[in-house]
Amino acid sequence: MGQPNATGLAHPDGIREDARTMKIWVDADACPGPVRDIIVRAAQRLQVPTVFVANKRLNLPRSEFVSSVQVGAGLDVADGHIAAAAQPGDLAITQDIPLAALLVPKGVVAIDPRGELFSEENIAERLSVRNFMQELRESGVMTGGPGGFSAQDRQQFAAALDRELTRLRKKP
Repeated sequence: MGQPNATGLAHPDGIREDARTMKIWVDADACPGPVRDIIVRAAQRLQVPTVFVANKRLNLPRSEFVSSVQVGAGLDVADGHIAAAAQPGDLAITQDIPLAALLVPKGVVAIDPRGELFSEENIAERLSVRNFMQELRESGVMTGGPGGFSAQDRQQFAAALDRELTRLRKKP
């Protein structure tokens, strides 16, 4: 359980309420390995608390800034944990568009593993396209999903992560 806050209650992720800083939340179940490595390096370099949430045990380097939460098996259990725990001013990395649609209105900055920013301006359209594509796959009209993760995707993600962390850390 977490450390007690000013009211004596523990925060579920172990951070004191009166000393809270920005956190990075990672939807780790489908997070590509290269993205995970980039996130860990950024967390350590910038000393930003980072939580990887997955329904399986993760092999992460030992660091005071990197931790993991293993949630129970089941559809969207990790998403539910992140949606409940993330706070305005936090950063989330997810390729789950419905999760991003929950986070963005809360003031959580969300980017996907290819470096695309989810925003108030694009989240409704991205959710609509995702639902349409899912219907096409379910009806057999279309199969498959996005292509493989490339070196260019890795570079775009690293640039987006750096940009958003810089912007969020400058906020008062």
